[in-house]
Amino acid sequence: MSFGAVLVVVGGFLLGGAWSIWKADHDTKGRTGPQIAFAAILLVAALLATASGILRLV
Repeated sequence: MSFGAVLVVVGGFLLGGAWSIWKADHDTKGRTGPQIAFAAILLVAALLATASGILRLV
């Protein structure tokens, strides 16, 4: 398995983590500030890992 494919898989896991954190809101409070920040950081990391993995494969 090439390094580019590993980066794409890692990006997928990070994207899943961001989605999981985004969906884990409290019934009455909604989403908290740190929860939104952590989900955004994971989303950016997922996009960077996926883009660099695709560029390594090309």
